[in-house]
Amino acid sequence: MAPRKKLKTYSEEIGFKKSPRDIGDIAMKALSSSCLVDDKRLATKIMGMKSNDSLETNSSHSVDVKSMKIDEKNAARVLSGAIMEVEFFPTKDTRMVAVGNTYGNVGFWNIDSDEDDDNGIYVYYPHTGCVSGISIHPYSLSKIITSCYDGFVRLLDVEKESFGLAYTSEHPIFSICRPYDNMNSLFIGEEHGSVGSLDIRSSKPNSSWKLHKEKIYTIDFNSQNTKLMATSSKDKTACIWDLRKLDHLNPQPLKLVNHNGAVNLAYFSPSGNLLATTSKDDKIGLMSGANYDVECMINHPNYTSRFISSFRGIWGWDDGFIMVGNTKLKGVDVICAEEKKLTYTMTNRDINAIPCRFDTHPMLPGVLAISTAGGRVYVWDI
Repeated sequence: MAPRKKLKTYSEEIGFKKSPRDIGDIAMKALSSSCLVDDKRLATKIMGMKSNDSLETNSSHSVDVKSMKIDEKNAARVLSGAIMEVEFFPTKDTRMVAVGNTYGNVGFWNIDSDEDDDNGIYVYYPHTGCVSGISIHPYSLSKIITSCYDGFVRLLDVEKESFGLAYTSEHPIFSICRPYDNMNSLFIGEEHGSVGSLDIRSSKPNSSWKLHKEKIYTIDFNSQNTKLMATSSKDKTACIWDLRKLDHLNPQPLKLVNHNGAVNLAYFSPSGNLLATTSKDDKIGLMSGANYDVECMINHPNYTSRFISSFRGIWGWDDGFIMVGNTKLKGVDVICAEEKKLTYTMTNRDINAIPCRFDTHPMLPGVLAISTAGGRVYVWDI
């Protein structure tokens, strides 16, 4: 058997550095993992990315997952510790991901970088605790928002080469999301089941709603109707809300999904016609129909230990399938939405840990990033 290839890796100097709890702007260089890293190189790369001409999704792109593979250059150890968030830059001309871990570090990996380009890995430590969200908007690629359990929301302005403070809360922040049609609007999920909205240009909340009884793990917007918002919560429910009908006293969801365990995720499909949920009760929920009133629960082992990020099933590049981690095979389970069952498991001999958090490239069908508790990222491609 051929030996495994050595992974690309970040500078070992990072250790477990922590960010200063500073409410002002902090230069990228001051939060860099190593004095040897050229921050301007990363800034120039991001500033040169082309924004999308439209926000159309790839809902018509069907991908044969059996043809996807991992090339040796498509694997890297980007961070130390468990990766909590992984996000592709939504642009056609570059394959780059941003990742966040349990120590407050944020890493960037330019997958197609040259060998002399520091392996294309850049690591910063803008937070003091677990990174809970990364938002890269297709109309604003150079302004990257990250959130943390420390109650801080940071705005990395690549043009200014600094991390600013977009928002701060007395409570932990567990999720963030920006609607597809508004790059300046940010929605924040907090500890006690509240969702707040703010304009990142002013850093002041516009509205806040009590939507769940416990912490909100994910927020997602329907790509075809951004007035529809889905939330998932530790209170064992997922909900669909119409933002036009929310009130401060007693908001009622358009759809309520009940599970027997915490709901780690609720995501709309690329077309917006379906909703998928992932719960600790070992179920993948699938909602369909005109009003999402057709409900199906698919058995799937979703349990992970405290040292591994919780499973979150994500949609592929159309409404055909959902992808979620496999604990036994250390692979990616593919669940067919039409057949409502597991139909295939993607595996690779070089993956030596359970893949937990995934992201599909929104502009390149067939490109999938998976991450592990060891700080590794693997990219499948066709």
